Amino acid sequence: MKSTVHTVTAVGAAALSLESVSRRYGGRGSAVLDAVSCAVPAGSFTAVVGPSGSGKSTFLQCAAGLDRPTSGTVRIGGTDLGALSEAALTRLRRDRVGFVFQSHALNLVPSLSIEENVVLPLVLAGADPASDDVLDRGRELLTRVGLAGRGPDGPSTLSGGQQQRVAVARALVTEPDVVFADEPTASLDPGSAALVLALLRDAVRIDGRTVVMVTHDPSAADWADTVLTMDGGRLR
Repeated sequence: MKSTVHTVTAVGAAALSLESVSRRYGGRGSAVLDAVSCAVPAGSFTAVVGPSGSGKSTFLQCAAGLDRPTSGTVRIGGTDLGALSEAALTRLRRDRVGFVFQSHALNLVPSLSIEENVVLPLVLAGADPASDDVLDRGRELLTRVGLAGRGPDGPSTLSGGQQQRVAVARALVTEPDVVFADEPTASLDPGSAALVLALLRDAVRIDGRTVVMVTHDPSAADWADTVLTMDGGRLR
């Protein structure tokens, strides 16, 4: 599918918006992000591409509330992340943001079953893990990602591609405002990568979720509606 180049737009109604966001490390050090402004429409799939060191991973970390920018404003669903306490920011990430990381070790908890990993955000929010609603939600998502019946198994029984599909299921379990994916196909073979990207695409097409993906792979970016290109900490 064909992608389009995204130009910086005025911030309006959006699932995610950044206004003049900069991130510096080491006091007055050089900016890893330099006055980045953009708006990501709700129900869209955006890929962020760029060479190593361009700032795309820092973009994702600030946009997702994993790191606080040195200056500027980040909003998710209209909520200003900079105005939140650490506790409130943690709750927002738990309830309104989904994550798919590159590292399998970061995606899944090895001591939990596959199904327990999927519903973990719900349990952390206070849901009863034995309730029918939670169990049904976990099984529904495992069926959707092609892993029906594997819920009681451990993550170590899965291939890397299957683990990433479980990570997508877990990212969707809370019906988040935005799903952030950080190089989700970097360590996968082409077939497994296509399955993961198709699930992210379907989360947008079927569920109306908003997906923001950082990738160095042009073929992965082709699945997105919009491509943001970063270079030297700026959007080009």
